[in-house]
Amino acid sequence: MLLDRNGIAPDPWTHSDGAAVGNIAQALVPWQALPEALACRAPGQQLGVVLPNDLGLAEIEAILPELSLIAVGFPAFSDGRGFSLARQLRRAGFTGRLRASGPLIVDQFAYALFCGFDEVELPAANAGRQPAEQWQQALRQIGPRYQRGYGGGNILDQRRAARLTPAAG
Repeated sequence: MLLDRNGIAPDPWTHSDGAAVGNIAQALVPWQALPEALACRAPGQQLGVVLPNDLGLAEIEAILPELSLIAVGFPAFSDGRGFSLARQLRRAGFTGRLRASGPLIVDQFAYALFCGFDEVELPAANAGRQPAEQWQQALRQIGPRYQRGYGGGNILDQRRAARLTPAAG
């Protein structure tokens, strides 16, 4: 199941092993197959990669402009390295789709979006235990925050703006 801010989302990406990306409009390949997929890519084809969450930014930074989607793998919901990698990718200038892929839990959805992810891809077992309605409800439960993230201001910025705005009177 693929979820974004609006609920269940269609997934136009086709998983490939890397060698067979030729006629796939939007091919998603594992990190190990990326060099081969880049070499075999057709003009205008969109390419995505599934990254392990322990990959360093330096290993991928040079090819960020070549990618339309980066799916960061989460081997377990308790392994939060993917959240850090998402922040690093956004700070490095990646503007494509950023997907968290793995057994995340509802409580991590708002934080995943806050770190820069656009969507979360859940294994079938997790999707069965926590339906889309629970994920959407979790988004509504998180209020203003102090940290700066993606997709909105924070409490401190709101207070600063209020102080700088002249009072109507």
